[in-house]
Amino acid sequence: MNLGQHAGFIVAAYGVAVIVVTALIGWIAADYRRQTRTLRRLEASGITRRSAAIAPAAGTAPSRAAP
Repeated sequence: MNLGQHAGFIVAAYGVAVIVVTALIGWIAADYRRQTRTLRRLEASGITRRSAAIAPAAGTAPSRAAP
């Protein structure tokens, strides 16, 4: 394969792209583990998710303060 006179730049660009994508995947995986750990800790302390709360009755609009 002949990349021509710009071979160094092309290889370096691909190398940087691989490093950045790998770092982003690692960052996302670490954040996911941290968020999961935090959620488990909060649920163990009795704090639940809002989605687990009882939803308002069907057909009723949420109350809003008058402007």
